[in-house]
Amino acid sequence: MDSGSPATETVSVTVVDDTETELTVERGRVLRDVLLAAELSPYSRLTERANCGGRGLCATCGVRIVESVEPDHWHDRLAERFGYPRLSCQIVVDRDLRVKLVEKVVWGSCHSDD
Repeated sequence: MDSGSPATETVSVTVVDDTETELTVERGRVLRDVLLAAELSPYSRLTERANCGGRGLCATCGVRIVESVEPDHWHDRLAERFGYPRLSCQIVVDRDLRVKLVEKVVWGSCHSDD
């Protein structure tokens, strides 16, 4: 019988930005914390310091999850319904994920291809 502690389970998180970065992550960690630890911030330059600290209140840490992950937070349920980015602070990494960082715009501004 092994008297040591059980091995920590890990999963893979692939982050797509300008490049793809594959991370090995302990199961159960919050995606926002994983991204910040890997220096792959889900924030814009402005919201890097002005955010709610991962409490799901400010909606500035949005990412796109390529695979379907069942939303647990009210904002994420609305985001899934209307196609908005999901809050990385409300996603617990419990399986392999493919995450796309999204372009951040300043609230109230419009982005146009014209």
